[in-house]
Amino acid sequence: MLVAELVFKIIRDTDLSSAEQGIRRYIEALIFNGQILGREFPTAWQNDRFSTRLVLADDEALRHSSHSPRALAALQQLADVGLSYPQLAIVGQDLLSSHVDPCVHHDAIANDSATPSAQHRKVSPDVPGYIWYSRFALTHSMLCCAEHFAPVPLYRLPVPAITTVGATTGLSAAQDHEDAIRWQLQFQALDEIQMQQTRVLPLQAERQLQGLHSALNRQGRRLAKAYANTLQRPVYYYLYAGSSRDCAAEADKHCPSCQQPWRLSSAWHDIFDFRCDRCFLVSNIAWECQ
Repeated sequence: MLVAELVFKIIRDTDLSSAEQGIRRYIEALIFNGQILGREFPTAWQNDRFSTRLVLADDEALRHSSHSPRALAALQQLADVGLSYPQLAIVGQDLLSSHVDPCVHHDAIANDSATPSAQHRKVSPDVPGYIWYSRFALTHSMLCCAEHFAPVPLYRLPVPAITTVGATTGLSAAQDHEDAIRWQLQFQALDEIQMQQTRVLPLQAERQLQGLHSALNRQGRRLAKAYANTLQRPVYYYLYAGSSRDCAAEADKHCPSCQQPWRLSSAWHDIFDFRCDRCFLVSNIAWECQ
């Protein structure tokens, strides 16, 4: 990941509120397409310009072809609030971020001369599969390469059609990866709650994280399945295990979905002690039992 700065020059009379709304609209579109990472984006007003500091998924994240339709629309609307197209300056590598997965190559993305469309991007044939994994301190994509366990920037991937549940059950078309990123924000919020020493609502948070049929994990597995169908690759969903009722039996527990044995002879990527190739689930021996 790269630390970068975006500079929005003032090209005509504007006011602080309008400029702030225009910049926020564009930044949020980049967030929900997986082009930039994190939650906070300090922005300074410097005489004839606004400067925003952010973290890019990689060095191609802000290419024209990497933008979603929503981001392109927000880019065009900057002129309406008196701002220029942003100028990008790379500050350097982010020392606190993970390296992007090496097996998703540049040819997986359309070039700048092509019409950008996340729905029509291709997946590199070198990617064997994915692991849907997140923790509260991670800012990168929740989709990691199953071979290298390195994050794959979401903007590189086609946007799946998401199954909606309720009165209007069916497939909904999306412009970007907002559904996946909003799920991740919920997961990380609950994970952070149950990780604190002085905890508020620890049991409720842990139930959502650990329970196979919790609302959080039902939504996450539905998203993982949608990406698997779109990418035509297996996506293993990480089921968090923090506590256990019986540490003595923890290592011999069965898959919570099919009830079959799923213990691995050695931990996959030094984290996952369990993997079910039938249900596409991975998990670990509960942290309190290790």
